[in-house]
Amino acid sequence: MPAVTYPDQTRFALRDGVTCLTTTAGAVLLNPPRDEKLVGLAAGQIQALETLNRGPATVSEMSAAAGGDDVAGLMDRLADGGWLSVTVRDGGRDLYTVRPFGQPAPRPTTPLSWSATLSTFAVLHRDSKGFVLEHPRAWCDLRIHDPRLLALLDGPGAADANLPVGVKAQFAEDLHWCGFLVSDADAEDREFSTRSWSLPDLWFHRRSTLGERTVTWEHFGPTKWAKGQFPQPPARKANYPGEAVALPVPDLAANRVEDPTLTAVLEDRVSTRTFDDALPITIAQLAELLYRTARTRSTGPADGGEELLSRPYPSGGSVYELELYPVVRNVAGLAPGMYHYDSFEHVLRPVATADSPAVAQLLKSTSATLPQGAEPQVLVVMAARCGRVMWTYEQVAYATILKDVGVLMQTIYLTVTAMGLGACAQGFCDTAAFAAAAGVDELEECSVGSMIIGSPAPR
Repeated sequence: MPAVTYPDQTRFALRDGVTCLTTTAGAVLLNPPRDEKLVGLAAGQIQALETLNRGPATVSEMSAAAGGDDVAGLMDRLADGGWLSVTVRDGGRDLYTVRPFGQPAPRPTTPLSWSATLSTFAVLHRDSKGFVLEHPRAWCDLRIHDPRLLALLDGPGAADANLPVGVKAQFAEDLHWCGFLVSDADAEDREFSTRSWSLPDLWFHRRSTLGERTVTWEHFGPTKWAKGQFPQPPARKANYPGEAVALPVPDLAANRVEDPTLTAVLEDRVSTRTFDDALPITIAQLAELLYRTARTRSTGPADGGEELLSRPYPSGGSVYELELYPVVRNVAGLAPGMYHYDSFEHVLRPVATADSPAVAQLLKSTSATLPQGAEPQVLVVMAARCGRVMWTYEQVAYATILKDVGVLMQTIYLTVTAMGLGACAQGFCDTAAFAAAAGVDELEECSVGSMIIGSPAPR
């Protein structure tokens, strides 16, 4: 393995989550579930580890009390093992920091090609501390402290920056080692396994699951991070103005007796793409479908004044962030337009008229689902009041919303089948048209799914 030639001002620090226990005989590095014993250490090397326990330090600072023992080699070993964060400095200022969260790849043994370029999966973004370069398949993040380095992100052949040649070369080598630079710009397009993933899909997958990046629940899952900082968004959405449309309540006792069995609806469920506009779905059928699948059955307080709900389908944390918006084109007994289903009172509240451009766009978006550009009798848009989930969950909030969409879709599918109606879930929705029609801020409420509902055409 080639020696690492970081500038003298480079600071080393134990990476987040690592504990170093030193004894007179050696040391143990702990980062559950991983650990490593360091044996055969000289006294000066043990002293260097004790210095690291107190905070970041340079090799020179650690060597001062090491009595000539090899501190640089020990730091190289620990950095290559992923135990250290490495902050490269020049001229008294921080340039960048390699921040490992997993087991590092072996350092490349061949010189970096001048044609090397940034991976298509690399992500550069800002947070409260500055720029961060990330990659969903990397073992580390790279924090960029000096903006001059941004011009060098595309490899050795990138635009020049006012930095020493040695620093620029080390930066490029670390980008390669960390997995952000690829030697062959076309390699990621030649393999199906990498070509088939888009950057948003792969990044979302890695960021919303446990793995090397996330091994504890400290900032992952139902942490209720916002508690004490922000009030929980209310369980009930504010009513839209306008006179509500009363809906009949179905006889669930009769449904229990008369409905087909669960096995029957599971086996008979299909996606319906052709509908009978001569005999469209009725308001009573739409009311029954909404009541059986999405009504709020009960509400209840939780610790700290939180509001939890119960509906016929499951929801992460019982927060129930989903709202249903029937976009009506052809329903017997109900005027066309967009409505909001008030699941607490079992009524429809008018949202937008049928001649609204945004409503027309929502209906038009189904043309890829229905044959010959047909429009649905009803398009049920599923929207998420994201704050209900994001107040409780970290990293997995949007993934939780999409899981909730899936179970609601299946609930609707099975109920539709039991009622003799037809349904077809869409794999996309026009979130801009929804926000315009509903008059909402997309960061507070956004469309996350949609289903076409109606009376099926005769077979």
